[in-house]
Amino acid sequence: MTLPLFLVDPATVRDAVAGSTVVLDGPEGRHAATVRRIGAGEQVMLGDGLGRRVTCTVQAASKDSLDLVVTAVDVEPAPTPRFMLVQALAKGDRDDQAIEAATEYGVDEVVPWQAARSIVQWRGERGEKARRKWESTVLAASKQSRRARVPVVGQLVTTKGLAALVGGAAAAYVLHEDATKTLASQQVPTDGDVLVVVGPEGGITPDEVAALEAAGAVAVRLGDTVLRSSSAGPAALAVLSAVSRWR
Repeated sequence: MTLPLFLVDPATVRDAVAGSTVVLDGPEGRHAATVRRIGAGEQVMLGDGLGRRVTCTVQAASKDSLDLVVTAVDVEPAPTPRFMLVQALAKGDRDDQAIEAATEYGVDEVVPWQAARSIVQWRGERGEKARRKWESTVLAASKQSRRARVPVVGQLVTTKGLAALVGGAAAAYVLHEDATKTLASQQVPTDGDVLVVVGPEGGITPDEVAALEAAGAVAVRLGDTVLRSSSAGPAALAVLSAVSRWR
């Protein structure tokens, strides 16, 4: 069984080498010692969220911390190409479900999009609270899937801002049920940012599709069925990974 992963401040494991000691405390330490009841002799992994993964053996456990001895240090290289999911805001936590699954599928950045047909609106403190929830979601999903790198949560974009992202990407695919091209038929770049754009429940408007295509995006479909906004992005990431990272 894969060892449990706890995410820590990068400074905690920056100088870690085999044989050195590390203390896991704070919320993660309490969770490990009190909730998971991890004790002396067991092994855990620590991650800094930036690619460094440290395997440790528990030397001693207290009420809210673990004393650890480092046994191995691995640094996961930055992935290439870099996958970005642009997820339109959706009601009923469907966008949260989308980014959670996308994290498990290896997405590198998730970007919230205020699409024309998004019922949900991110404004003021409510918007900041919603964005923090996205950050908590990808953090928890990263721990569950044992990811050494935690996806970046980008700033909210409008369609104009999204078009600018598309213009700077190596490739951008807009998922659209009426598209004639399939995502599986596309030649995925070997480096740079690869964007997957998913609309809200009501779909992407013709004007939005036109603006994104003018910026360089390609409208594609996944298959013959229509997927929900919560499942389309993760499905697309699986297709892209199958032809690039998962070989």
